[in-house]
Amino acid sequence: MKKIEISTSAIVYNSISELSINDKNLMNKAIEAREKAYAPYSKFNVGAALLLENGEIILGNNQENAAYPSGMCAERVAIWKGGSTYPNVKILKLAISASSTTSKVDKPVGPCGACRQTLSEYEIKQKEPFEILFMGEVGEVVKTESLASLLPFSFDSSYL
Repeated sequence: MKKIEISTSAIVYNSISELSINDKNLMNKAIEAREKAYAPYSKFNVGAALLLENGEIILGNNQENAAYPSGMCAERVAIWKGGSTYPNVKILKLAISASSTTSKVDKPVGPCGACRQTLSEYEIKQKEPFEILFMGEVGEVVKTESLASLLPFSFDSSYL
């Protein structure tokens, strides 16, 4: 038997105003996407903005359905839209913002487990990590260098 230690790191900014101009612009696109989310059941709106190597920014937001949980998360909407439109273009960054119509979301909201698995697949596919930034409606912004920072021991095709 052996014990291993897993560590990760992230940069935490006090607010969106501390981000670089490029990161701030991408996060503002995620906020724009969040405001168009369709979340009548959870009342929890999420927006995602994906920056591709070709300069394109792909937006996604959560889409719910009365046949809950048939909806889809913002991150997967964006990454699948990017992957279907630009299948061989690398992802550079992903920005995520979340809000609620019932309370103020004032802490960072990272991707759910299913989204982390999907994002991991795309990092593996492109053989290169991409940065992930996430926040709530207001307050701190977390920035990681890679999805691997958020999902150690990920499942991939090597197990199949």
